[in-house]
Amino acid sequence: MTQPTVLITGCSSGIGRALAGEFKQAGYQVWATARKADDLAALSDAGFNAVQLDVNDGLGLGQLAERLKAEIGGLDVLINNAGYGAMGPLLDGGVEAMRKQFETNVFSLVGVTRALFPLLRQNKGLVVNIGSVSGVLVTPFAGAYCASKAAVHALTDVLRLELAPFAIEVMEVQPGAIASSFGASASQQAEQLIDEASPWWPIREGIRARANASQDNPTPAIHLARNLLAAVQRSKRPRLLRLGKGSRVLPLMAALLPKNLLEALLKKRFGLDRSL
Repeated sequence: MTQPTVLITGCSSGIGRALAGEFKQAGYQVWATARKADDLAALSDAGFNAVQLDVNDGLGLGQLAERLKAEIGGLDVLINNAGYGAMGPLLDGGVEAMRKQFETNVFSLVGVTRALFPLLRQNKGLVVNIGSVSGVLVTPFAGAYCASKAAVHALTDVLRLELAPFAIEVMEVQPGAIASSFGASASQQAEQLIDEASPWWPIREGIRARANASQDNPTPAIHLARNLLAAVQRSKRPRLLRLGKGSRVLPLMAALLPKNLLEALLKKRFGLDRSL
């Protein structure tokens, strides 16, 4: 049998790195992308086909597609995992912060899938988009991130419909809190944004709390990777997977709690229940 192929974006650490390891162990030829030279070297040493890729680079995506076409001909699974979380008050970050967030979390998902569409079509493949429960239950001080993941969910539903005539399946994953470098990166970015001139300076600890929320007793990334691999290998694949701490209870809260009660809980949790 021909060895199945998978391309995973954002494999330097966390979910992406765990997915690469699990798919390789299951017999897949794994193409793992990252941006930094040190991460690429580590991926190559681990036996992956390591590819330097900035998911926002259209030229690089075209070159990757040509390379894959020449070397493997088609693609069985594409996992759009690359992304980051911009934290801080929405108005402090402004339009520029939102633009950067959407470029990586949303626009690149469409760009990568578009570039690799002919290869997926060739193998009647599968697209897996990594969303987040933060796109279902939105929280303060993570507005750009929550909005980007809500957009991922909407675009995933559209792609599922539009790719159906080509026998390409689309699966969405909505992780909860997963152990990764996400929290550290979010905290670092939040610290860069927190400023004494901000109207929200007096409740800066609430901003820090939101930036660190995803790493509050998180689920190991390997747990998500194993469950996602199992879902990919099913004869009837699920449309949606919710994995990790909070991935089930948070959407339930968003669906069942009255909006005013949910807002009151969020205000109290992040220090927004007092006047400034």
